Amino acid sequence: MIRVLIADDETLVRGGFRMIIEAQPDMEVVGEASNGREALDMIRAQSPDVVLMDIRMPELDGLVAARRILVNSDAPRVLVLTTFDLDEYVYEAMKVGASGFLLKAVRPEQLAEAVRVVASGEALLAPTITRRLIEEFVRRPPPGARAPEELEELTDRELEVLKLVATGMSNAQVAESLVVSEATVKTHLSHVLQKLGLADRVQAVVLAYESGLVEPGSGA
Repeated sequence: MIRVLIADDETLVRGGFRMIIEAQPDMEVVGEASNGREALDMIRAQSPDVVLMDIRMPELDGLVAARRILVNSDAPRVLVLTTFDLDEYVYEAMKVGASGFLLKAVRPEQLAEAVRVVASGEALLAPTITRRLIEEFVRRPPPGARAPEELEELTDRELEVLKLVATGMSNAQVAESLVVSEATVKTHLSHVLQKLGLADRVQAVVLAYESGLVEPGSGA
């Protein structure tokens, strides 16, 4: 059973999310928080697997709350949901380690599937948001940005896997492209994350673009 915590300052929104989640046979809602501070307290008390995190909330916004949550090794997966299709939020959410980012306009079945995806350890981003993120932000890396030295520790195959993942390919698509098994891809990706000190493939995508390993506009 996937344990889900809902953090949103709007009562009706929380109620809608609860109805969607509790209608799923493999999920349960373990708590509702109206701001980031409540979310932090409930996470410590309830140990959810996935947190549905709104961005704009009083007292403590979702990005700050996510940053504080995700510094812990046993942190739950964070799925950011917002009505604001603003790229800076996407970028910051990815940087702090959120596992997914979706607009609240998604259909109920898409939300449920997104929870399953991030709960399984994968990352999920709305494709349109991802494209705009790449175009608007990683095209202009921050001053002094350069490829991390840890990239030199990757093998040629690990670099290849990282590049393909950064273009948006799933593990299955990478496996097909490289003519290897999906298990082999997962092993390579695990090594990549470990060597680069990254939490998941979302952060790997950010690093790949910021370091120039992959150029904006290069599709799968």
